[in-house]
Amino acid sequence: MIHHLELGERTVHGYFSCELPPVLTIRPGDTVHFQALNAGWRWLPDAELFERDRKLHDGHALSGPIEVRGVQAGQTLVVHIDDVQPGEWGVTFGDGKPFGWSIRDGEAMDETGARVSLAPFLGVIGMPPPEPGVHSTTPPRRFGGNIDCKQLVAGTTLYLPIPVDGALLSVGDGHAAQGHGEVSGTAIECPLEHAQVTVDVRDDLDLRSPIARTDDSWIAFGFDKDLDLAAEHCMATMLDLMERELSLERNHALALASVVVDLHVTQIVNQVKGVHAVLRDGTIR
Repeated sequence: MIHHLELGERTVHGYFSCELPPVLTIRPGDTVHFQALNAGWRWLPDAELFERDRKLHDGHALSGPIEVRGVQAGQTLVVHIDDVQPGEWGVTFGDGKPFGWSIRDGEAMDETGARVSLAPFLGVIGMPPPEPGVHSTTPPRRFGGNIDCKQLVAGTTLYLPIPVDGALLSVGDGHAAQGHGEVSGTAIECPLEHAQVTVDVRDDLDLRSPIARTDDSWIAFGFDKDLDLAAEHCMATMLDLMERELSLERNHALALASVVVDLHVTQIVNQVKGVHAVLRDGTIR
């Protein structure tokens, strides 16, 4: 079944909480299409779309939460990214100065005339921590959130450990393009004219941290305030993947990973740092 999540005050929030009631309930295998404000709560560049309690809703403008009927904490949420279409404008900040972009025909041009190719994705795909209370949207967690990985484009599937019954998935933070690291703290932050995800569940995966499947690779993520520990976390998850997918002993997986797995700094600006490990298809034969 396909659901449409309307864009409005009722369906947009700026924090994670397991106490936030869902605005939409779906079944595993259902599809949700939606529009989204940019991270700064704007549909047009000159003003926020509607009023909000800035002390409570002080994070990214996220659509949801979406309840997935029947799923339970401890299972794995499967989020297939079907489509991400940016709006006509975006903004990137450099040392506090905004640089505006116009977006069309597969590229973005900033106000100085610099042009880049588009590779749009959702910066935030995630669920709330199980602990009660209000939680920031800024740091990525084991349950997803502000991962900010440029490879989570349409066609990619993200796998997330489910922290709470019903999942309570939230999505948003449109990025028209971004480099690994997101070094200024912002990508091309843009509203989304159209986005779509298909959501399912698996109970045969026990994930330390999120993983993703692209058209030609496996990706494993790690997050920590310490970049070294973020790298260790993502590699532990990658070795789990290699053991399962390639039927390898762990010490053999580690030796092969040192030969064929690439580590990338996902982002260094979200309170905790992100590192992701990439294993491309066909590198081990």
